[in-house]
Amino acid sequence: MIDDELVATVSEAVRKAAAEEILPRWRRLDADEVTQKVGPHDLVTVADRRAEEHLTASLTALLPGSVVVGEEAVHADPTRYEALRGDRPVWIVDPVDGTRQFVRGEEGFCTLVALARHGELLGSWTYAPVLDKLATARLGHGAWLNGHRIGAGSPASGEELEVACSHPDFTEEAFRLRLERLRVPGVAPRPCGSAGLEYLAVATGDVAATAFCWESAWDHAAGLLLVAEAGGAQSTVTGEPFRIDRDNALPFSAARDESTLRRILSLLTGEDG
Repeated sequence: MIDDELVATVSEAVRKAAAEEILPRWRRLDADEVTQKVGPHDLVTVADRRAEEHLTASLTALLPGSVVVGEEAVHADPTRYEALRGDRPVWIVDPVDGTRQFVRGEEGFCTLVALARHGELLGSWTYAPVLDKLATARLGHGAWLNGHRIGAGSPASGEELEVACSHPDFTEEAFRLRLERLRVPGVAPRPCGSAGLEYLAVATGDVAATAFCWESAWDHAAGLLLVAEAGGAQSTVTGEPFRIDRDNALPFSAARDESTLRRILSLLTGEDG
């Protein structure tokens, strides 16, 4: 279903959507082009909607019979999420991951695309247009950033573990208390920015791990495959892998290596010390 040619073609489709629908609106949004979906921290812009429409058309044309699960379309019709549990190939799309950063005119946002079938992640695209970073992964064929293979590696002995966590302002109290358990010597938790860029930082070894408390497939699918193909590991607090096609125990973590993952999970579950 997926080969090097498709990886390259999707990469171009993602670049084109960003060039035509996102970058022309960066730092040029009018007030009426930014709205709230649920609350003041859950923003959507005209760039999100137009980029998702653009990608929906281009991606389904590349793979006849496929469907799209996109953040904005699911917000309008939550039943679309069920496609993740169906038989058809699914493109999972977050047109602007890091919308708050995008609205503020910051550089830390990206477009996320993943391809899955029967819950298995097959391909991953993470594109940060302002930062000029395009990361891709294909199941069993490694992770790549701007054409160069990347690996997560392992933290050096004694190295402080930087952990990107669900932002406390958007996290339920029970999960906030779990995340507070990460505040121990040798571990440095901090609020995450764009989830996609945090996963990329784990895949390149610049961040030790993530600790997230929400499940939306468009935020995690691309990054989870990227980290896995870079040699990293991931798990929920119950020891089961996080899957996009089912309900998961939370929080869950993705980390540079298995040892780091076990350290973070042991803190989250209260088993450490």
